[in-house]
Formats: sequence, C-alpha cells, structure tokens
Amino acid sequence: MATDLLSIARSGARAAKAGLDVTAQNIANASSTGYVRRSIAVSELAASSASSSPTATTLAGVRITGVVRNADVYRQAEVRRTGADAARANAEVEGLESIESAVEQTGVYDSIVDFEAGLQQLVSDPTDGSLRAAVIEQSRTLAQTFNTAASSLDAVGEGLRFEAQDGVDNVNRITTELARLNLSLSRTTGDQTSLLDQRDALLEELSGQVGISTSFDAKGAVSVTLGGSSGPSLVSGSTAGTLAMTAASDGTISFTLDGNAATVASGAIAGKSQALAEVASTRGQLDAIAAQIVSVVNAAQANGVDLQGNTGQPMFSGTGAADMAMVATSGNAIATAPAGSAANSRDGSNLASLRTALSSTDPAGSMDTLLFGISSAVAGRTVTRDALDSVATTAKSALQAQAGVDLDEEAVNLVRFQQAFQASGRVMQTASEIFDSILSIR
Repeated sequence: MATDLLSIARSGARAAKAGLDVTAQNIANASSTGYVRRSIAVSELAASSASSSPTATTLAGVRITGVVRNADVYRQAEVRRTGADAARANAEVEGLESIESAVEQTGVYDSIVDFEAGLQQLVSDPTDGSLRAAVIEQSRTLAQTFNTAASSLDAVGEGLRFEAQDGVDNVNRITTELARLNLSLSRTTGDQTSLLDQRDALLEELSGQVGISTSFDAKGAVSVTLGGSSGPSLVSGSTAGTLAMTAASDGTISFTLDGNAATVASGAIAGKSQALAEVASTRGQLDAIAAQIVSVVNAAQANGVDLQGNTGQPMFSGTGAADMAMVATSGNAIATAPAGSAANSRDGSNLASLRTALSSTDPAGSMDTLLFGISSAVAGRTVTRDALDSVATTAKSALQAQAGVDLDEEAVNLVRFQQAFQASGRVMQTASEIFDSILSIR
C-alpha cells in the first residue's frame, strides 16, 4: 500500500488539534486589547517513493507550517498614519478651544467697549464726579480683564507644554520598550505571536504621539524612524533614540532627537506644538492691544490737564496685557481739558482728542478681529479634525475586520476542526481494520 493511512490520519489529527487550540485561544482573547486573531498554516506533506521510481511522489498527510497572525502590515501602517494625523488635529483643536475660552470668557472685548462708553458719557459733563468715578472704575476693570486674559493664556500654554512633555516622555518609554522587544524577538526561536502583538500595540501607541515610519526584519524586529522613511532613527535593533523638548521664551516648543534638531509633523505632540504657536500669537496680539490702549490714553493725558488744572498724569502703567495696571487714584485725574485750562474747566476738547485717538486705533475692533480669528480657526480645524477622525476610523475598521476575532466564525471553526479530528480518528480506525483483515487472510 503506497500511502501510509496511519501517518496521514495522525498528521490530520495533529493539525485539527492545533486548529482547535488556536480557535480556543482566539475565543479566550476576543476582548483583549491589541490581540490579533490567529490561524494555523498547513501545507501538503509529500514524500518520495524509492520503491517505484526516483521521481514518484506519495502523499503523506498534512504539515503544520506555523501559527499565522491575521494582520496586514499595510493596513496596520495605514492605521498608524491616519491615527497620527487624527491625534494631531484633535490635540490642536483642544488647544484652540482652550485659547478661545481663555480670551472670550474674561470679557476683554466688553471691558474695552464699556471703557469707551464711559468716556462718551463723560463728554456730556466733564466735571461730573460720578461720571469720572465711573470711567476710573471701567479703566480698572479694563486693566484687570487684560491681566486675567493674559494669565488664562499663560495657564493654557503651561498645560499644553506639560502635556507635550508627557508625550515626549511616553515616546521615550515606548521606544525603549520596542528596543527591548526587538532583542527578545531576535533571541526567540519558538512562537513569537505574543511578542508581535506587543510590538504592534506599542507602535500604535507611539504613532498617537508622533508620526513614524516602520520596517521589519525576518524575525519581526522593527526599525522606526521619525516622520518619513528617511527621517532620523527612533528605534534601530536594540537601540532607542532619545527625544527631547525645549521651550522658547514665547512658550513655543521645539524638539531634538539624540541632540539633533528634529521635526514632529504629526501625532498629538505636533498638535500641542501647533496649539502653543497659536497661544504665542494670541498673546502677542493681546499684548499689542493692551499696549496700544496704554499708549493712546497716557499720550492724551499728557496733552491735557486734570480737574485741578494740573498737567495730566498717566492713567495706566505696563507694556502688555499681563502688567497693565490702573495708576490713577481718582476721577479728578482724568485730563479732559486741554493744556493751559483752569481748574474745573468744562472744556472737553482733550477728552474729544482721546476719543478720536481711540477711534482711530480702534482697540475694540482689534479685539473683535482677534476673537473672530480664534473662532474661525476653531471652526475650520474642527472640520479638518472630524474628516481625519473619519478616515482613521475607517482604517481601524478595515484592520479590525481582518485582525479582530469574530466569535461566529470561531464557533464554525470549532465544529470544523472537531469534525476533522473525528474524521482523522475514523481513518486510523479504518486503517487498523484493513490491516487486521489482511493479517487474518490464510
């Protein structure tokens, strides 16, 4: 008999048992994060037959060639790329929303409008004490709202830098773990599927922080570069690079990799960096508006006299939003009359000059433009974020359909492998009966 029925049946039973074991493992890990569905790979086992002819081949059953992880490296790379883009957009939008809240909720625009309205009311009677007191109070409120807005923006920037630094620390932790995992993969000769699951989970986590490119060797060890394939090396073999962050005087951040300047273009860290650039820009514009008000008001004060007929003194001190302060102590200090006027003058021409100068520089309009710019940026970046989130979700769904565990499919596999195991056992029984029948012939 050219074909060894017992050997064929034994190999079939072994393959069916391996299939049952893998299916059971899939079912047990169906809800495990990062788990990739396994399946067994088998091939036909053929043996040459020397008894017939050198080229003759006889079938000898099935051979298990390994356990396969059902994950497409191209789909995984797409998930990492789209995920990094989505994480960048999401981090940027969150930062912009914080900026918007910091500027809008402090009421800087309203305080500027109220200050100008107070000056307008003072025109009706420049010597009225209650109107002068109201202007002083509105001036104090104006300075305080600028201070609060600056403080709020500083807090936003501090939070973003803290989160960015935490992201950098996570990058260094993940790359160190990947380097160790590469060493384990290079030394392991048995089943590496669990190690490969850990590798892929770490790569997905890493891509959430920075954009990366990857390549793999025959053992599954990964080489990681920052950004594109030609970018600086983050992980090579058992060596991991060190990413570092530096904050500039304006609060923006830059990065180095092993001491060399590096560009982080995607991932959550890139989004934090872009948001910090918006914080610096917003803070600069806010400082410019505050400095403009201080300059215009103090210049007008110097050109007139106060209620006692004295040369007008500065109403505000400071050079920006953070240090702007009200220095006038009473309503009498407002220089409404032109230089040379007597005490208690009702001549409001210097006040009119102040209002004209404010109208010309238009701090309220500048503040409105600033607020509109922030709101427009939030709206536009939100649309971009939602689109990138949709793309990333689609990529994840495609990978999950391939790599995720489908309990219905695994239930079918249980029945299929069980029947295959029983069939192999039946073949062995039949082979035994045939041999018994042959031996009983006389």
